Amino acid sequence: MADMVRGTGASVGLLFLLPPGEEVLWLALVSGASLRLAAPWARVSMHTSTPVADAIHERRLVWLASQEEMARRYPQLGIVLPYDFMLAAAPLTTGTQVWGGVALLWPMWHSATLTQQERESVGTFCRLAADLLKQAADHGRPLLPPVEPRLLSAPQRQADPDHAMAELRFTERLPVGCCALDLSGRLTFINPAGADLVGAGAASLVGNRPWEVLLWLHDPVFEECYRSAVITRQPTSFTAVRPPDTPLFFQLYPSDSGISVHITPLAQQEVTPPRKTAPSGEPVSAVALYHLTHLATALAEAVDVHGVVDLVADQIVPAFGPRGLVLMTAEEGRLHIISHRGYSADFISRFDGTPLADPTPTAHALATNTPVFFPTFADFQHAYPGAPRYEGRSAWAFLPLTASGRRIGSLALSYDQPRPFPPAERAILTSLAGLIAQALDRARLYDAARTLAHALQTGLLPPVLPRIPGLDVAARYLPAGHGRDIGGDFYDLIHAAPAATAVIGDVQGHNTTAAALMGQVRTAVHAHAATGTPPGVLLARTNRFLADLDTGLFTSCLIAQLDLTHHRVTLATAGHPPPLLRHPDGRTEVLHLSPGLLLGIDPDMDYATIEIVLSPGAVIALYTDGLVEIPGTDIDDTTNALAQRLAQAQSQDLDDLAGTLVRQAAATRHDDIALLLVRRQPDAG
Repeated sequence: MADMVRGTGASVGLLFLLPPGEEVLWLALVSGASLRLAAPWARVSMHTSTPVADAIHERRLVWLASQEEMARRYPQLGIVLPYDFMLAAAPLTTGTQVWGGVALLWPMWHSATLTQQERESVGTFCRLAADLLKQAADHGRPLLPPVEPRLLSAPQRQADPDHAMAELRFTERLPVGCCALDLSGRLTFINPAGADLVGAGAASLVGNRPWEVLLWLHDPVFEECYRSAVITRQPTSFTAVRPPDTPLFFQLYPSDSGISVHITPLAQQEVTPPRKTAPSGEPVSAVALYHLTHLATALAEAVDVHGVVDLVADQIVPAFGPRGLVLMTAEEGRLHIISHRGYSADFISRFDGTPLADPTPTAHALATNTPVFFPTFADFQHAYPGAPRYEGRSAWAFLPLTASGRRIGSLALSYDQPRPFPPAERAILTSLAGLIAQALDRARLYDAARTLAHALQTGLLPPVLPRIPGLDVAARYLPAGHGRDIGGDFYDLIHAAPAATAVIGDVQGHNTTAAALMGQVRTAVHAHAATGTPPGVLLARTNRFLADLDTGLFTSCLIAQLDLTHHRVTLATAGHPPPLLRHPDGRTEVLHLSPGLLLGIDPDMDYATIEIVLSPGAVIALYTDGLVEIPGTDIDDTTNALAQRLAQAQSQDLDDLAGTLVRQAAATRHDDIALLLVRRQPDAG
């Protein structure tokens, strides 16, 4: 990662990993920026439109050459980072397996396009990183992302002691002020002239952010200048007035190792316009405002409760500084914990299901609809003498979650150190609670509608597949990863001795009309298969039935009729993805059938059939296009990749095999997935 950042000249680099079976990217490595600045992207949902997620979905490098293009394509990112910079994002993949992605930022002095050498450097890194991740996973030691991202520091040159002393004495003799900040904004050095100008000793400044120590610098404008310098790598400046009336001019010069600051006094008449003091006397920090904005836009995109909970849990702790977080919802007179960070499961379980009438700070905050803040442990102990203290926590905030007068729940935050909770911070946290409450309220309505929709759809699928002597069967259905619409994927297995008919299909559309039509098509197919109708005739009759309905929707369908006596399979398809056949030795092939038109287009269409032998131990796989369709990737390539995964699968349990095949597609799916596996038992006669 460090070599690639240096080789491309990128100012900032972010590496994301996708843990197995998850749908959220975890930030693992940060180069050229502080963890505090990168906090909003500690977790990135694969279902959110971001450069990295889009690069992974589309299997290509995404390039953004201007702030305008950034704001147009990714408005959420444009709001949180309103600066001039260029960005590239690329996926880490091997075949169809997704391991993660990388994002790189360049200053605007970079050319409008990536050079060939830069593209090759990014591509080489992605291949090497993906191969390393694959090798680790293949050896049973997958490289999982750390709980907190790792910061890659810029390489430090080995300083000669004599030169270092000469440089120190040089800065001490300068009549103008100078100081150095690291990429997190903390002061690492200030010369005597600089300390005199700002009116504070070096001991009180080193190791701290200047705007957090010097109250006259506690203004979002000043922190914003630092933030802009880090992101854009462009020099910037601002003027501040040290009380009572000393104007100072600060010039910031950024690099990949930190920021050099030049401080000079100004004559009073040079200060134009004069800086206005924030009326509250306690301004909100720029980073806090950006974190709040980022969370607000992210919550606006989160549609279900799971998405809201993940955002709250993953964003608040790194962005707003608490050590611990507990998110609760109010249901049936009790507070139920739906997520927590920074606490052990044993400790937190004691508070799950707390009655709203109990004298606890979480219940009190919700009952009175008033936030409660405890700056010290003494304050907390005075109000709640019997309340337990977890690992020396020293400050707490208990925030009610209400929306449109409805009680949604409570949010509890705890901190390692005493915290004064000035008015500006209380306002930020109260606003945060309001945003979370609205998002949870909206998400609960969505989940209720989605649950009803999926109950309708699954009710149209077979509740259980029949047990057929001589065959093993397994099926999977996964709804689309986003949205409440009902899909049209279906499958079935009909036993009509001496035959068994496996069916899979996909009705066009994602709505109740498509679901209703799916139920009708499945019923028609089931009725014909139950009478032993051959596959070609079955499709032709169903096609005429669908044409008579005249719904304007079309259906793909694949029929595999198994002769249980002679162990042969007759197949016919109406525009459906081809089946796969895994032979007993593991060799797997794609069975290319005469495609035939989709059902519902031409009522007089005939459907050709082919016949294959099903050897003992052989597996035939029927699936819908959601398992193989990846935007930007040829479907033949993804179908061959699926065949390869089927060939390489080690499990002899057919249900485990079905899980393995759908698991890798789950994180990036945009469509429903249906899968039906049928295996002739090895000992079948």
